[in-house]
Amino acid sequence: MDSFSTVIRTASHEQHVEAETSTFMSDLLGGRLGVDAYARYTEQLWFVYEALETGAERLASDPVAGPFIQPELFRLSALERDLTHLRGADWRAGLSALPATRAYADRVRECAERWPGGYVAHHYTRYLGDLSGGQIIRDKAEKTWGFEKKGDGVRFYVFEEIGNPAAFKRGYRELLDAVRADDLEKQRVVAECKKAFTLNTAVFMALGEEFRLSA
Repeated sequence: MDSFSTVIRTASHEQHVEAETSTFMSDLLGGRLGVDAYARYTEQLWFVYEALETGAERLASDPVAGPFIQPELFRLSALERDLTHLRGADWRAGLSALPATRAYADRVRECAERWPGGYVAHHYTRYLGDLSGGQIIRDKAEKTWGFEKKGDGVRFYVFEEIGNPAAFKRGYRELLDAVRADDLEKQRVVAECKKAFTLNTAVFMALGEEFRLSA
């Protein structure tokens, strides 16, 4: 029988590909959009991680979500440094969430407050994605907009406290395999993973509308 981490990965594969291949992401990574689009995307990430990390301390003692609360993953302060670099010291004044981003962040917050298993689903889709595909975005951003390597502007993608990402991801998958949940709850967590990708894709679609390349 497949391990739970394998089940999650394969079940959400389709949604994962859809998110990665969105028009906005393709245009951004293809260097067809300006740094403003990258900054706007970074702003949207701030809302999602604010929802993920604000409730994290409270979940640290939870039997289901607790093992996943690892401060070396936290991204909020890195995002804030990037936004200061991208938008200036008063970046908060101009910060606004797209409706799709608000829906995504609200769902993350709801899970953080009421459903630890659902929180794990969002935690997994975000942080493991950042450790993997996020590195492609960092590399492209450095080359396209001239950010200093692993410096301000791309700090969100730099996990300074994780020396060996491959080993970390292995350990993370072991935590998933050991998660304290019965089969029905695991199915619900898998369904929430799919929902997380769908919510993320909706943000990309909204960004794509905002930064549409003229045909």
